[in-house]
Amino acid sequence: MYQMQYAEIESDSVSDARDRERLLLQRSIDLLTEADKQGAGSPAASEAVLFVVRLWSSLLEDLANDDNELPAELRASLISIGIWILKEADAIRQGESDNFEGLIDISQIIRDGIK
Repeated sequence: MYQMQYAEIESDSVSDARDRERLLLQRSIDLLTEADKQGAGSPAASEAVLFVVRLWSSLLEDLANDDNELPAELRASLISIGIWILKEADAIRQGESDNFEGLIDISQIIRDGIK
C-alpha cells in the first residue's frame, strides 16, 4: 500500500517538475519575444537574458547530476544546447548579437518536447 502511494507521489512530482519546466521555458520565450521587439540594448533584453541565463544554468546543473533519469545521450544533447543558449545570451548581453529568434526557436522546441 505504501509503495503504491509513494509511486503515485513520485510520478506526480516528475509531472509537476516537467510542468514547471514548460512554464519556465514559456516565460523565457515571452521575455525573449518582447526583447526582440524592443531591441538588444533595451531593458527588456537585459531582463530576458538574465532570466535565460538563470534558467539554463539551473537546467544544466540538473542535467549534469548523476541522479537525473534522462537517457545519457539526451542529457548530453540538452547540455550542448544549453551551452549554446548561454553563449548566445552572453553575446546578446555584450552587444555582439541580436539573435533572439534563434533562442526563441530552440526554447520552443525544447518546451514542446517536454512530456
